[in-house]
Amino acid sequence: MLHFVSVNQILLLLLILTVCAILYNKVHKAPSALKNDAVDLESPMEMEEEIPVVICAAAGRMGATVAAISSIYSNTEANVLFYIVGLKNTIPHIRKWIENSKLKEIKFKTVEFNPMVLKGKIRQDASRPELLQPLNFVRFYLPLLIQKHEKVIYLDDDIIVQGDIQELYDTKLAPGHAAAFSDDCDLPSTHEMVRSVGMQNTYMGFLDYRKQAIRDLGISPSTCSFNPGVIVANMTEWKNQRLTKQLEKWMQRNVEENLYSSTLGGGVATSPMLIVFHGKHSTINPMWHIRHLGWSPDTRYSEHFLQEAKLLHWNGRYKPWDYPSVHTDLWENWFIPDPSGKFKLTRPDS
Repeated sequence: MLHFVSVNQILLLLLILTVCAILYNKVHKAPSALKNDAVDLESPMEMEEEIPVVICAAAGRMGATVAAISSIYSNTEANVLFYIVGLKNTIPHIRKWIENSKLKEIKFKTVEFNPMVLKGKIRQDASRPELLQPLNFVRFYLPLLIQKHEKVIYLDDDIIVQGDIQELYDTKLAPGHAAAFSDDCDLPSTHEMVRSVGMQNTYMGFLDYRKQAIRDLGISPSTCSFNPGVIVANMTEWKNQRLTKQLEKWMQRNVEENLYSSTLGGGVATSPMLIVFHGKHSTINPMWHIRHLGWSPDTRYSEHFLQEAKLLHWNGRYKPWDYPSVHTDLWENWFIPDPSGKFKLTRPDS
């Protein structure tokens, strides 16, 4: 009986304390004007996950970077933070371009890439010297450049985005996978384009299978390749697997043994990624990487197909800011002229 009474007394005491706490909060509630800041800090907009997008700004093609950023920013409500990577002499130009245009509202940081990290790792190749530019290898060093994010999107500059970048960011990566790419065999609609211009979509087109080091990998030459111009990456997995070191190892081996070449399908940045990520990458929705628009000045996709695409990529020699090129109207919709006048489009009547 005493035990029962004591339990009731404890419950009654707890109830009284709870009521007192509620009354205290009501009496001492701060004025609404003072609470606004606190509310703002906790608002869904402020708490929304940041989407980091890495894109390079290279001399001579900075208009590509601007068009890509413009297309992303205009097609999403997401909280995007752009990391614009450049060399020391290009960063002031891209910063002024953004700050003196309608892109001045975007959130961005500029990151200087030190080309000295590539010393001794790039084999000189005269056939396509543009593929040897230092910024072409930024994607190898993502965890070193972008420190505070778990998940990152990397985009080549010769793209435009027609969908909501949130969709791409939401790409699921399988456990143990550090990156997701778009496989070159994943979209039947592009196969005719690939065949018509003689492009390769297998490892045979990127690696020299006459070399013993390549054969020793045990990768079938008919394995479908992927394009690393659009990457969704997990920085923790990338660091844990020491993927930058692995990529550098294959770069150095190529310098010594000439294992791949820009005369093959995808130049010198794709090949080491094909080796290191073989069987260890997830897949991006194919509509989020419609590519080969820069492969031929004559071959075109249907307009309907391009309207359905979420992301367009002018990989290849024929860029939409130059002439000749195809589907330039889709790219030019997002281009913002250079306030300094340094960058100009090349057009038939220019």
